[in-house]
Amino acid sequence: MRASLPAASLGSSQSDRTDWFRKLAVKTSYYTGRPVAFIITVALIVVWGVSGPLFGFSDTWQLVINTGTTIVTFLMVFLIQATQNRDAAAIQLKLDELLRAVETARNEMIDVEECSDAEIGRLKAEVSQDGKAIA
Repeated sequence: MRASLPAASLGSSQSDRTDWFRKLAVKTSYYTGRPVAFIITVALIVVWGVSGPLFGFSDTWQLVINTGTTIVTFLMVFLIQATQNRDAAAIQLKLDELLRAVETARNEMIDVEECSDAEIGRLKAEVSQDGKAIA
């Protein structure tokens, strides 16, 4: 059993060319999910709102917040998606390992995430009939 091995010893499929993006995505997701990031964002919006009268609520004043939020949102979508993809893949590997380890588990459930929607529906119905209902 590999339970005693650290995850890093199982091998890395990431190439050095994409490793920087993985690290950036993980760190960005961590820091932007902290309460201090929310507080800083609220503070920036308050400063922007308070500065409205100084700039006469001009089109340029509005464009600053619109452009800033659009750029941040656009970039964060990709970074958060990369982090979620990585987490989902890690969870699937852990679940697959558990299915292989439990003798009474149905091995056809391994890699079920690769099935079509129709196949997943069929498996869900089977599991529900077995008394092991899936939400």
